[in-house]
Amino acid sequence: MTIAAVANQQSQLAAAANNAAFSISNTATSVSGASGSSATSSSTGANALGSLSTNFNSFLNLLMTQLQNQDPTSPLDSNQFTSELVQFSQVEQQINTNSSLGQLIQLTQAGDLTQASSMLGSTVTAQSSQIPLQNGKGQLTFTAPAAEPADIAIYNAAGQQILNTSINAQQGANSWTWNGQNSTGATMPDGAYSVAVIGANPDGSTSALPFTVTGTATGVTSSNNALSLSLGALSVPFTAVQSVNKTG
Repeated sequence: MTIAAVANQQSQLAAAANNAAFSISNTATSVSGASGSSATSSSTGANALGSLSTNFNSFLNLLMTQLQNQDPTSPLDSNQFTSELVQFSQVEQQINTNSSLGQLIQLTQAGDLTQASSMLGSTVTAQSSQIPLQNGKGQLTFTAPAAEPADIAIYNAAGQQILNTSINAQQGANSWTWNGQNSTGATMPDGAYSVAVIGANPDGSTSALPFTVTGTATGVTSSNNALSLSLGALSVPFTAVQSVNKTG
């Protein structure tokens, strides 16, 4: 093996180390930003460590070959391979840090799920574009800027309007309870139904009114590093929850 060939392979190995560092850095971002990726990160970390070990052994072999075949009149620059040794060490430390981060995320998520499970069976009010129909009953609360008529429309999963009712709203908070029946009086099955609340403006136009829905918490799920609360068939993020009341 010529000195030029060894130097070329050493340069390629250094580039591979840089790519490994970049890849592991992306893995860290993935672990910190996605739930359930902790196990994947651990596997990725183990594979990265194995690859790094193979590359490091190859680097040492190349280094020894280069030292043995170097030109006495132009010895190898010690600063170059020292820098590469340090680079390998830094990549190894980053891989280990990312593996520890994955384990920490798993522990944190387990703790969050345990705490959130205490909400099961509670009455929860949350912001959502859907209303949960549970045991034949759905409830929402909306805010009207003035005493005015308000239309409430309910839609099924296919986007078809199944109910349109009008009520005389008072200024401020208003509550409305759905008995689970459509416009023909047929009882709808429990589920999550889209809802819209429309208010009349003084100039004759209409506008959507803000509203919240209320239901009973039936489950907790973790996805994409975020917890969601189930109100029957409706799933809402915890950031949308406005109040929780224990029942019984």
